[in-house]
Amino acid sequence: MIEEKRNTDWWFHVVAILVIVAWGASFPCTRLLLDAGITPTEIFVYRSAIAYLGLLVISRFKVSFWGWPDELLAFLCGLTGGAMYFVLQNIALKLTLLSDVVIVIAVNPLLTTILAAIFLKEEHFSWKILLSSMVAFAGVAVVTFREGFVWGNGLLGNVLAFLAALAWAVYCVILKRVQGRHSTLSITRKVMIYGTLCALPVMFCEPRTPLSTLLRTDVLANMLFLALICSMAAFFIWNLVIKKIGAIRSSNYLYLDPVISIIIGVIVLNERVGAVAVVGCALVLLGVIMVEKMTKR
Repeated sequence: MIEEKRNTDWWFHVVAILVIVAWGASFPCTRLLLDAGITPTEIFVYRSAIAYLGLLVISRFKVSFWGWPDELLAFLCGLTGGAMYFVLQNIALKLTLLSDVVIVIAVNPLLTTILAAIFLKEEHFSWKILLSSMVAFAGVAVVTFREGFVWGNGLLGNVLAFLAALAWAVYCVILKRVQGRHSTLSITRKVMIYGTLCALPVMFCEPRTPLSTLLRTDVLANMLFLALICSMAAFFIWNLVIKKIGAIRSSNYLYLDPVISIIIGVIVLNERVGAVAVVGCALVLLGVIMVEKMTKR
C-alpha cells in the first residue's frame, strides 16, 4: 500500500508545479493588462468578481451569514488580502520592473512569520527569525536601492510591493481567527466579495477603461486566466495537493514562484534581469527558506 501511494504521489508533485507556473504567470499577465490601459483597481475588481461568481456556482449558490464578529474578520481579510494586496501589487507592476515586484513580494512568508510571532504567539521571536529577516531584507534592499536613494517610480513601486507583502501578512494573521470555524471555500468566497466591495469605490474614482478595450481578445484572455485559473482553479487544486502530499512538502514549491515569474517576464515582456536582481532574489529566497525550515524544525 505504501509503495502504491508513492507511485501515485508524483502526479500531485507535477500538479503542484503546474499551479506554481500559473501563479508565476499571473504577474506577466497583469503587466500585459496594465500595458493595455486597464487600471490596477479594475484588474483586481474584474478578476475577483469573476472568480467569486465561479465559486458561487460551484457551491450551488449557497451563502451563509457567519455572525457579526466573524463577518467583520472576513471583511478585514477581504480588505487586506484582497483589495490592498492586489491593488498595491498591480500599481507596483505599473511603476517598476516585474522582477523587482516579485522579488520584494517574496518576503511575505517571512513577514507572516514575524507578525504571527508578535500577535499570535505561535513562534517566539528568536535570533533565528532575526537572522533570516536580515538576510531576506538585505535582498530587498539590494533590489530597491541598486540605483541609490533616488526617489522615483522605481523606488515607489518597490515600496508599494513591500506594502502589498505586508498587507498579505496581516491577512494571514487575521485569517487564523476564522480558520477551523468555516470551510476554506466559504472563507475564499467571503474574501473575494469583501475585497471587491472595498475596491469598488476606488475604481469608480478612477478613469474608466473603454468597453472596446475590455472586449479585446488578448485582454479577455488574460483576465479570464487570472480569474478562472489563478484565483479559482489553482486554489482548489492547491488545497488538494496539500491534502495529498502535505503542507510542508507542498510549501517548498512556493519558493519557485518568483523565479518562474521572472523567467516568464523575460520571455513574454523581454525584461532584462541584471546581476543585482539575481543576487537580491537569491538573498530573499535564502532568508525565507531559512525561517521556514527553522520554525518547522
